[in-house]
Amino acid sequence: DDRETIMNEFKQIHQQPNKEAAIKVLHVFYDYPKQIRASIYSTNMIESFNNVIKRKAKSKAEFPTEQSLDTFIGIQAMSYNERYFNRIHKGFGQVQDTLESYFD
Repeated sequence: DDRETIMNEFKQIHQQPNKEAAIKVLHVFYDYPKQIRASIYSTNMIESFNNVIKRKAKSKAEFPTEQSLDTFIGIQAMSYNERYFNRIHKGFGQVQDTLESYFD
């Protein structure tokens, strides 16, 4: 749930007008434990999900309505979440207590 918020914070680094301003924003990245920095910087999980959507949508020539496309993507997202619900991404298991303390 918090991935979007975190990614938006990182995007601020790239949107800064100069190096000095970017360095001031960069401190956000280093607030997170070292074990998970590579995972939260990467878009591998998002790209993986996008590939699932593309692969499954390929067999369907077109969707009759926008609602049918929304339904299809929603079903794929729920299926993907169920399949990977218990998966702990690289580094997150090591710092779970630390991460949970951020949200207390």
